[in-house]
Parts: sequence; structure tokens; C-alpha cells
Amino acid sequence: MGKPSSRPDSSSKADKKFDKKLQFYAKVRDTVSSLTAKKDITKKKKLRSRQKKLKVYDLSALSELLPELKAPKQPTPATDFKLNCKSRQQLILKEGKQLSAVLKHPAFQADPLAAIHQHLQSTQPVLDEKPKKKTTKNGGKKKKSKKSKSSFGPQSMDI
Repeated sequence: MGKPSSRPDSSSKADKKFDKKLQFYAKVRDTVSSLTAKKDITKKKKLRSRQKKLKVYDLSALSELLPELKAPKQPTPATDFKLNCKSRQQLILKEGKQLSAVLKHPAFQADPLAAIHQHLQSTQPVLDEKPKKKTTKNGGKKKKSKKSKSSFGPQSMDI
């Protein structure tokens, strides 16, 4: 009843489906590989351009020509000092003892201001600075403004 071979063979249909799947996966694999290749190329280009920029900003040759600066002999302890709860308590105790020792000192009891002045003179470095001349905002010297002739002499206000 009907056509004798109206239905295609079921195994050939499954084979065709499987072949299509394989082709699709092959296309996906090719696309992924080409995209990764493009990505690698752009990474290399970026790396090269970054290295070129670094070469432009490389000032090591200039630093060889400049004279070397002498580093300070002793680093400041304040930069290495971390203030947490424990160290704060220790600092408070230490400073409290120092303050009580200063208050008990006979030179401080005799003349406190002179004792402080002498201490500062012995501990602080002497700076020889000449007083600077006052300048205006634009860098020129201040000029004395001339007053008008009418401002001289006694004046009366008439209402």
C-alpha cells in the first residue's frame, strides 16, 4: 500500500545528521583557533608598542650623566615608625618619663624659657638664611603707590 520505498533508510539519515554535526564542530574549532591567533597577534603588537614607549621614557642614560646625590646618613625614624595601640602606649610612657625628667631638672626650674632656648640651640641645626625681598604675584618688586596731591594736608568732611 503506498510507495515501496517512500521512507528513506533511517541509518543513512542518522549518518547525515552526524556528518552535519561533525562539520559544524569543525567550523567552530577553526573559528576559535583563528580568533585566538588574532588575539595573540594583537597582544604581541601591544607588547611591542609598550616596549617602544618604555624605550622612549628610559632615562637611564641621562642618570649616568648626572652627578649622584648623597643620601642622608641616617634615615628618619618617623618614616619607619608604625603607630598602633601598643606602640602608642609605649610612646606615651616614654614621653611622660621624659617630661617629668625635664620638669625636675634644676636648669628648667630656674628659668624654663632659657632652658628650652638652650636645648633648641644645641639640638637644631643653624640655618643661615637671608631675608627675602618681598615680591608681587607676577615676580616683580613691590612699588610704592603714589598718593594724589589732594590727599596731602588736613581735610574736612562737608556733609
